[in-house]
Amino acid sequence: MPNGKVRFYDEAKGFGFIQGEDGEQVYLHASVLPEGQEVQPGTRVEYSVADGRRGPQALSVRILDTPKLAKRSRKSADEMAVIIEDLVKLLDGLGGRLKNGQYPERAQSRQLASMLRAVADDFDV
Repeated sequence: MPNGKVRFYDEAKGFGFIQGEDGEQVYLHASVLPEGQEVQPGTRVEYSVADGRRGPQALSVRILDTPKLAKRSRKSADEMAVIIEDLVKLLDGLGGRLKNGQYPERAQSRQLASMLRAVADDFDV
């Protein structure tokens, strides 16, 4: 059975891709994962391969090891408090504009969304 690492996996959508040791990219569907097991990028797996409609597809996946999430470069609680206070001020201003029927510009919306994701990632360590 080939081995590889999960290159990408979206839990919400239920699929991802494995990069095999031989360099082959294999489709990974949530239905072939062991029950109760979660995968993330970097998880080493052993799997069998079958030809699917869109190319090679993983079957019989067995998780070999999951990378430990280090505390990364997590910000201190004091630093996060300042960031959250600034974010609340920004959201208050945006809320006022929305009450007046004005949505933010596309660039501002994307910037705000990326800021919210970054803060969420710091909490989700």
